[in-house]
Amino acid sequence: MARTALAPVTQWITAAAVRHGAGLPAHVMDRLGLARRPALALLRRLADAGWLQIEGTPRRRHYAPGPLRQVVQRYALDGLQEDAPWRRDFAPFFVLPAAVQRMAQHAYTELLNNAIDHSGGSQVTVSMRQTPMQLQLLVSDDGCGLFERIGRSFAIDEPALAMLELSKGRLTSAPDRHSGQGLFFTSRLADVFDIHANQAAFQCRSWDRLSWQAGRPATRHGTSVYLAICMDTPRTLDAVLRAHHGAAGHGFARTQVPLHLLAGSGGVLASRAEARRVAARLAAFEHAEISFAGVTDIGHGFADELFRVFSSDNPGLELQPTGMNPGVQAMVASVRPVAPSHAA
Repeated sequence: MARTALAPVTQWITAAAVRHGAGLPAHVMDRLGLARRPALALLRRLADAGWLQIEGTPRRRHYAPGPLRQVVQRYALDGLQEDAPWRRDFAPFFVLPAAVQRMAQHAYTELLNNAIDHSGGSQVTVSMRQTPMQLQLLVSDDGCGLFERIGRSFAIDEPALAMLELSKGRLTSAPDRHSGQGLFFTSRLADVFDIHANQAAFQCRSWDRLSWQAGRPATRHGTSVYLAICMDTPRTLDAVLRAHHGAAGHGFARTQVPLHLLAGSGGVLASRAEARRVAARLAAFEHAEISFAGVTDIGHGFADELFRVFSSDNPGLELQPTGMNPGVQAMVASVRPVAPSHAA
């Protein structure tokens, strides 16, 4: 008889160990149709691989989750509420630092709610895995795809331009029900964050100053969002939220615009039309960091439209350019109004 493959079993063994404890062998025998000896051998292999802990004597064994934990669940989207699956199917089976637990709950509920309200699909699969180093979460739906949804709602037909708008935050196809903050803040909680949809993929790494980069797309229909949070992360949910608060101390008022998504591989931004794309929806914020990382050159029209015309029309918005090379810095400085000097 062929040995049972471990990978499918790891999707449910964590929850089974918590629920059944000493009765885990009987549960495995019943679920997989195994005799007792091969069931015990399977549990030993899972323990050797880090998925289980086996304690006690041969006659009185007790089973508990190991340093590796995983839960995989598939749900019908119709009528699904994101809070119940978290409480019932995921939270009881992971042991996480308090800050990571809170960020995981936030990410889980936001991403699952996005699938429920925006995907237009019928099914969603959620996988959460704990390792000694990371918590990993994958939410995949079979809907129309994130970039297709943005294209329909905002007439943006290029995934990179859709990602540019997503990276600013406050973008939602259902403004009566959502503020457009969920994906923005969830991406900033993670050390690794990937979006796959519509034959396009973008990834964000906490240590990468370019913020969003094109990745290798998955070959499936719908949207898949993956994130990983380090167990020893210094971030907290409250700190991430506060970092984007306004001067009054509340509200989503600070954002970042990664210009390399618009500049593409050429690294050049030249036109006023491109500047207007950058400026779109920024008037809703108090502060916008305009990141020139990955941009090699800009034209006078681009700089003038963004840093003189748009800035003058929106005096309540502070534009902070960052990551400029000397040429870009000189062009920006040439169009910015000079503050009047006052004689002593």
